[in-house]
Amino acid sequence: QVQLLESGGGSVQAGGSLRLSCAASGRIYNINDMDWYRQAPGKQRELVASITSGGSTNYADSVKGRFTISRDNAKNTFYLQMNSLKPEDSAVYHCKANIKGRPFEAFEYYWGQGTQVTVSS
Repeated sequence: QVQLLESGGGSVQAGGSLRLSCAASGRIYNINDMDWYRQAPGKQRELVASITSGGSTNYADSVKGRFTISRDNAKNTFYLQMNSLKPEDSAVYHCKANIKGRPFEAFEYYWGQGTQVTVSS
C-alpha cells in the first residue's frame, strides 16, 4: 500500500514563504509525475504545479515566478516552495503522485490528505 504524507503547511503573512513536502511511502518501484493541487472553500480544485520523472515542470499562471516544484527521487519526496504568498493562495494543498508499486504493475494515482495554507493580509 502506498501513502502520501504532506507537511509544511501553516499560517503566514502576505509576502512570506512556506515549503510544502510530500513524502511517498510503502511499496514503491517507480514514481512518474508528481503534482500539487489546491482547493479553497467554495472553489474548484486546481492544479498548481507538476513535475515529470525527467524533471520538467509546469505551473498555473497564478503561481508562475513565485512557486517552485522539485523532487528528490532518492527520498521519494517532492516539494513546493512558495514565495511571495498572497491571501488568494490560501487553500488546502494536496499532493498527487503516479506510482508503480511493483515492476509488473500498472502506474496508479495516489493522493495525500492535504495540508492547510493560510495567508493573511
